[in-house]
This record gives sequence, structure tokens and C-alpha cells, in this order.
Amino acid sequence: MKPSWPSVFSFSVVIAFATQEASAREPAKLILNTGAVAPFTSPDRSGFLDHAIKEIFERIGRLAEVTVHDGNARALLLANDGTEDGAAMRVAGLERNFPNLVRIPEKLIDNFFGAFAAGREPETFEPEIFARHQTAYISGWQVFERIVPPSPNVTRVQDARQLFDLLRNGRTEIVLYESSQGRHHLREQNIAARLLEPPVFRTEMFIYLHKKHAGLVDGAARALAEMKRDGRWDRIFADTLGSE
Repeated sequence: MKPSWPSVFSFSVVIAFATQEASAREPAKLILNTGAVAPFTSPDRSGFLDHAIKEIFERIGRLAEVTVHDGNARALLLANDGTEDGAAMRVAGLERNFPNLVRIPEKLIDNFFGAFAAGREPETFEPEIFARHQTAYISGWQVFERIVPPSPNVTRVQDARQLFDLLRNGRTEIVLYESSQGRHHLREQNIAARLLEPPVFRTEMFIYLHKKHAGLVDGAARALAEMKRDGRWDRIFADTLGSE
């Protein structure tokens, strides 16, 4: 005997409500933002951060992914006000300016920040470079905001495309940027420039979560430390950044 329409309808309603209830219980995917581009992120999610963030949070039972914003300052505001769930690959100490962000204490990676020059000079990086040469960097990059003194020689731009356009067009002599991403931009835009040695500095980079996710901080720190012990972090690094 075929079931009556009311019975079929009732069964469908029960399934629909059960599905909705299960979905409501399932935690939403965490969205962590960054200003980093290739090789740290990629549209096909094959970058270092794409893999690392996904696995760190999978190990504590959460789904997470990275979204990229051109403007670092805007990205941090979105993380701080809770519109997005956190920020990936950021310097220590952001809590002072963004009090709603909680830092995962286990270091994610070391970044090398450098000076790229297109002309014959300078040959090496020196602290006095900012006084002698036209210099540009991206507004909101805290690592440079702290060390570059105000000067008529210094230009602040909104994103990496503007930054490297200045260098290619000869409108600045030096651009300050993260080393791996900088080399990527030089290749992509076919700019004849070089990274000066030594790097401007090396700094530890961290993950931050909005305070509403503070309960995940300790677990995420343990997961990241475990990835370093079991070799998974090294494999992700080699696959995504090893050739940089």
C-alpha cells in the first residue's frame, strides 16, 4: 500500500526539522583574514596559510579557512569587531591596538621583511636608507609603521599592486615588503629589482582569534605545536614555501 500524502508530508517535515537542528548544532566555519598573497595564500587554496590554518583547526574539530583583504588595516578592524573570526600571520602585540583579538601563543612562522630596490643603489640595506632614498610601504603594516620615521621621502600606499607599480614606474627607489611575497610580485609584474641584504628584520608571526573564540586558543596552540613535532608543519612549509 502506498503511503498517504499526509504521511509523506509529515515524514518530510520531520527530516527537514532534524536537518535544520543538526545544522544549528554544527559550529560555523571560522574565517581568519590576512593581507598575505602568494605564496602564503592562493585562489585554489594551495598556499602555506591555506593548508596550515585548515589543519590547525581540523585538529581541534573546527573548520577554518583564510580570506584575503588588500587593506591590512581594514582586515584587522573586521577581525577586531567580530565580523570575521580572527587574523592569520600577524605580528605580536596587536592586542594593544585591537583589544578584542586574542593571540594564539604558539608561533605560526617567522617572516623576513625586506627592502626591494630597482636602481643601482643602494647595494645593501642600512637603517639610514629612509633618509637617503625615496621609500614606500603599505599603510597599516605595523612592522614598518614602527620603524620608518615620518619623512617627505616616505610614501604610504593602500595595497601591494600600488606599491610595486611605484617601483616599476620609477616613482620610488625602495619598497618595503615581506620577502617571499615581494619576490612573487617581482615575477608577476616582471620588475627588474632585487632584495637587499640583510633583511630589514625577521619577526615571529602569530594567529589571532576574536575574543568570542577565546576558548579555542589553547587547543589551537597545542595543535600547532603538535604539527611541528610530527613533521606536518615542515611538509607544508616545504610544499608551499620551500622554493622561495
